Amino acid sequence: MQWPAHALWSLLAALTALVLLAGCAAGPSSLAAGTPRKAVLAQLGTPFTATPLAGGGERLVYSTGPMGFYVYHVDLDGSGRVARTEQVMTFERLAGIPINQWTAVDVRANFGPPMRIDRVYSFDGDVWTYRFIADINLRRLAHVHIDPAGVVRRVMFTDELLSDDDRSF
Repeated sequence: MQWPAHALWSLLAALTALVLLAGCAAGPSSLAAGTPRKAVLAQLGTPFTATPLAGGGERLVYSTGPMGFYVYHVDLDGSGRVARTEQVMTFERLAGIPINQWTAVDVRANFGPPMRIDRVYSFDGDVWTYRFIADINLRRLAHVHIDPAGVVRRVMFTDELLSDDDRSF
């Protein structure tokens, strides 16, 4: 028996959707409070970075960067169990970077690796660029300006233009 082409495409689409949903179900946002550290590592693998928190806890940072749009903080309590999980690559979190206080180390520890590092004529230092999704699927870029001493001096935002974007500037 031969299947009609439209039935095969429908089956392929359904299987693809299942695989994508399974991937979402296994991500950091699926972790239940109280999950032990060992189970987190078994499910998600080695974090990009791990830093101590006040009270004996630990923050595990999982990044889909440098080209991804999401960074998750998995905060463990003093007993090594998940206290909370948060997706932090948001406009609010990026706009809230403390200017003249945070360093490149803080930025990397909180947001993972940048998509790219550039230099511009109007600033003496590096510009770290991060991708994120704002509002309803609007792709944005955050440009974190870090001076030669490693201190954040400004954060600017632009839209990420896609190759099929018909806006002209």
